[in-house]
Amino acid sequence: MTKAVIWDLDGTLINSVDHHWEAWREVMAAENITLTFEDFVADFGKRNDEILRGRIDPQMSDAEVARIALAKEEAYRRFVRTKGLVLLPGAERWLRQLKAENWRQALGTSAPQGNIDAVFDALAIAEFFDAVMSSEQVKAGKPSPDVFLAAAERMNIAPEHCIVVEDAPAGIEAARRAGMKSVGVLTTHDELNGDWVFKTLEDLPKDFFARL
Repeated sequence: MTKAVIWDLDGTLINSVDHHWEAWREVMAAENITLTFEDFVADFGKRNDEILRGRIDPQMSDAEVARIALAKEEAYRRFVRTKGLVLLPGAERWLRQLKAENWRQALGTSAPQGNIDAVFDALAIAEFFDAVMSSEQVKAGKPSPDVFLAAAERMNIAPEHCIVVEDAPAGIEAARRAGMKSVGVLTTHDELNGDWVFKTLEDLPKDFFARL
């Protein structure tokens, strides 16, 4: 039976928190909006339209959302290019091990495609993924299950045969709604209600996915 792992990106595979925080702080300051780090962490894993309408104005127009979101993502990509990016502990080992063991792997992320491209350019990890899905490509972002269901469909694998790896409550909830088991890693949040929860990817037993 073919099975798959669907990876979240930011905070799960890559250590991008500082870059995103700096980018959000820069763009919110330009809009005269005060954003605390606690606010930022609470929104981690959500799409930009949800974040902006939740923090600034529920009735914000699509054009305004697009304008501010583009400024934020351009800032983030600038930081990726100028300050670099690293995989989180255990990420590369698991990507390589699962590929060697013939697991399908997909990316299911709230990040826009431009960010995914920037990360792939910086870290050369595109080879590990059989499918790449951004929430830009689906109707609703996490905690809606859309991006995970689309990734499963792209791989032609039933949702119940997919395991999601996530660092954010919105992503864990999206996995639950998709009918998928979830592994939570505590890189950006102190608590997650995944089916299995570990401090980092390094803490997963070496035969963890094989046993599943």
